[in-house]
Amino acid sequence: MYLADTRAAGTTKGKIGRRVSGNVLALGMVSLVTDISAEMVTAVLPLYLVVGLGLNPLQFGLLDGLYAGATALVRLVGGHAADRWRRLKAVAGIGYGLSAASKLGLLAAGSSVPAIGAVLAVDRAGKGIRTAPRDALISLSSEPESLGRSFGVHRAMDTIGAFLGPLVAMVVLWGSLGDYSSVFVTSFCIATIGVLVLVAFVRDRPPTEGPAKPVPVRSMLQLLRIPGFRRLCGWAAALALISVTDSFLYLALQRNFDVSTTMFPLLPLGTAGVYLLLAVPLGRLADKYGRWRVFVGGHLVMATALGLVCGPFGGWWIAACVLVLHGVFYAATDGVLMAAAGPWLPEHLRASGMALIQTGQALARMVSAVLFGLAWTLWDLRPTMLVVAGCLLLVTLAAAVIKPWEKPA
Repeated sequence: MYLADTRAAGTTKGKIGRRVSGNVLALGMVSLVTDISAEMVTAVLPLYLVVGLGLNPLQFGLLDGLYAGATALVRLVGGHAADRWRRLKAVAGIGYGLSAASKLGLLAAGSSVPAIGAVLAVDRAGKGIRTAPRDALISLSSEPESLGRSFGVHRAMDTIGAFLGPLVAMVVLWGSLGDYSSVFVTSFCIATIGVLVLVAFVRDRPPTEGPAKPVPVRSMLQLLRIPGFRRLCGWAAALALISVTDSFLYLALQRNFDVSTTMFPLLPLGTAGVYLLLAVPLGRLADKYGRWRVFVGGHLVMATALGLVCGPFGGWWIAACVLVLHGVFYAATDGVLMAAAGPWLPEHLRASGMALIQTGQALARMVSAVLFGLAWTLWDLRPTMLVVAGCLLLVTLAAAVIKPWEKPA
């Protein structure tokens, strides 16, 4: 349904307003608020764990892998539950609520690494539960030919939150004289607002096709029988395996370019700013010229960024280029992959299918974080980055050649 057809957004003007559903905009607002909360914590956590608590790269890799992988299996649970009971909004709300509650857990965790790991696992479990139903809502609320645009608008709004989160954290730390507890409490309050926005403004979109009875578990796995979707899942997981998590990338920039601890929380802002500017244009480009082409191009950009991190050149401008390329990577891959997957999936299994592809990525990133931390510990940073950049380039070129065909919108 178009935005012009919804009462709540009947006064919205302009090209984006005519083509993007009001439900997508409401979900974007939920993500915007939630990401402010999440990024308040994420912006300071890597430096706190490595510099403050003295974790070595392998220990941090294990924790970062847990952070990435905790969403894996619960994504399947969330996606299946949403499709089984045709309650996309309710399942997404449970995930948002769980992540909000976890912010208070950081108050009790203190400096205990195992406790922090457990809290992060709960937070990521909430993210895992909500992501597939939320993306299915976006897909079901959009016209097939404009999926890339809809996901681009949502991701752009999400990124506004990611951009504001570190700034809010710095203001709170400044106002509280460096009290991290104030950051956690403020983060919880903001996350709660996100849940309230979901309840008040997002409308559920039950599928109009498929069986009325609950969907069995085997229906999710049977989606892998669709050749195009199966290839999409396989390449997405393979590319995620040959990758570097955000936390490791920022730590590498901090080490190689001597970024001060005061400026470290601002590094994600460079990525977020570029992502914000390019999410919608690259989504439209993907709709017009092919979503897989844009997705693969994003990984070529990422391989270039990793090469710059470990290259022979120094200076702030190299670090700035890396952050710009990192933002381009996310704008070309995150929502674009979900837009590419949508047309392959029947409406009554949309959340389940998106959960499958996201789970493969999450498991691959978990393994990637651990292996990268181990390699950094054994070989040091520069050779590790060179190996990962080279492998990512090779796998990306293979994905460009042996590509899954795209199903027309």
